[in-house]
Amino acid sequence: MLALAVTTHLYPRLDPEAYGAGRLTKIRAQAVSGRSCRAVAERLGLPERLRAAAPPDSAAVTEALIRTERVLASVIEAVIGACYLHHGYEATTAAVVDAFSLEIEQALERPADFKSALQERLARRGTVVVYQVTAEEGPPHDKTFEVAALVGGDELSRGSGRSKKDAEQAAAAAALESMTP
Repeated sequence: MLALAVTTHLYPRLDPEAYGAGRLTKIRAQAVSGRSCRAVAERLGLPERLRAAAPPDSAAVTEALIRTERVLASVIEAVIGACYLHHGYEATTAAVVDAFSLEIEQALERPADFKSALQERLARRGTVVVYQVTAEEGPPHDKTFEVAALVGGDELSRGSGRSKKDAEQAAAAAALESMTP
């Protein structure tokens, strides 16, 4: 429902000549990513609501869970599904687009697919990038990953993030920043 609502909103706004299906897909993916879902969940006060609804003896576990991007993304998607079942498609779509409007605008203004941009730049040179996890820290529910971007076994850059994907994006962004066009 989330991806459908955002795609339905984006498609009429984007010129098909300037934005092909691939670019629309990337913009939508960024707008509905786990990071975006977490931001929306936090703006809507879902962590506070989950804290209030949790049994008193589970405070530590509840805190650990609501700090996790994956959990908050799953909760926001469940809320959207419940809204759809209770209020129907039109009302839910309007609410989703409103709730995700900041993330949609950010995806339109600053697409953040650094991995694709790096791959495209390296492909012009006849090389490919490989990402390798170099470190993992923290408990399973709150890990931080460090990733190296490698070309031909040589390290271009490193990045870190709360997921492997985020760390790869950070490493790709750092590699692009360090490369000459």
